[in-house]
Amino acid sequence: MLLSHRSIVSLSMPIAGSWGRSSACFLGSAGLVRWARIAAVGLLAPFLGCSTEDEGASRISSGSNPVANAGNAPALASGESNGGKAPVVRQLTNVSYDPTRELYAEFNEAFARHWLESRKEVVEIAQSHGGSGKQSRAVIEGLDADIVSLALSGDIDAIAEKTDAIPTDWQNRLPNNSSPYTSTIVFLVRKGNPKNIRDWDDLVRDGVEVITPNPKTGGGARWNYLAAWGYALNRELGDLKSVRQDQTSDKVVAAVESAKKFIGQLYKNVPILDTSARAATNTFLQRSIGDVLITWENEAFLAMRELGSDQVEMIIPSLSILAEPPVAVVDRNAKQHGTEEVAKAYLDYLYTDVGQRIVAKHFYRPRNRDAVAPEDLKSFADVRLFELTDVVSNWKEAHDVHFKERTGVFDQVYSPNGQ
Repeated sequence: MLLSHRSIVSLSMPIAGSWGRSSACFLGSAGLVRWARIAAVGLLAPFLGCSTEDEGASRISSGSNPVANAGNAPALASGESNGGKAPVVRQLTNVSYDPTRELYAEFNEAFARHWLESRKEVVEIAQSHGGSGKQSRAVIEGLDADIVSLALSGDIDAIAEKTDAIPTDWQNRLPNNSSPYTSTIVFLVRKGNPKNIRDWDDLVRDGVEVITPNPKTGGGARWNYLAAWGYALNRELGDLKSVRQDQTSDKVVAAVESAKKFIGQLYKNVPILDTSARAATNTFLQRSIGDVLITWENEAFLAMRELGSDQVEMIIPSLSILAEPPVAVVDRNAKQHGTEEVAKAYLDYLYTDVGQRIVAKHFYRPRNRDAVAPEDLKSFADVRLFELTDVVSNWKEAHDVHFKERTGVFDQVYSPNGQ
């Protein structure tokens, strides 16, 4: 089903952090999966060194904590709001995909303030960011997440299927299949669009360098790939209705073969396959490699905000995909940590008006448009979208058909160095 979806953010709103750098302080590697306890709760930054690295799937970093804010600290210090007792401290770890760094830096602060005000408890929130597929594998291998907020449901399905940490029906727990915000895939080009890139067909032209991450490791990269795949099928068929309804017809079989060639041509123009969306963004912006970046819509707006419209421009393709990044509580870990209630409340808070406004501020499309001020609804153009289920039945089929080692379409058509 093709959708018309209007995004609702404003470029005039400020962004937490600076482009290409993580403003959080790292508490440890994948092996150090729980927070170190520090007596001065919430005042972690002065005791920790900050890192500006952007690669790696499983580093843990601290979110802002409102206990350090003047408005909250005195009540806790005097004991007036907690019967003279030291406040209870809850510790959460959110394992997320790469481009959500800025979003969760602000959301964590807002939720910690909400929890302090409503429950008189301190919550410390650690963040881990990396390619969605890598993050999923890290949790499967033991990264001690209370919450996962990944790029695609297939990565959370993998955790559910390979461990007993999450129930297989996890998507039924929250509205919109546990996806509190959406996004889509767009192009970012250099100022003036020197290669005149307007649509997907332009990405397969000779002499055009395309930057997109590896769909074997990054969730955003898989959305990029499938957006291109859907476009190629739609170009051949006129629409996507017959793709799954009449898969064995000569017309659909021929369209699939044409789409394979299109994907091969596209990735032949990719000089570097980074492991994650943020790494690919840095390759394009900081290393100045490539003519066009295929990226999340929110990444493109963030780049325009940070670098200015005199450096880069966003191009909206004629057809793209509705991306629905999901969230889930990792039940087994949360139960062990005693954080089940606060972890659930954390995800619920994403759906509140406050959460939805923060989502929009960081260039994700909120599910509840009514929560966002009308003036913040005008920055984005209409985008013609198709859904994942228009081209595959689910993420398992997407993996088996397109991304499976050796037998998937990507491995069949992709040759390193464009050979």
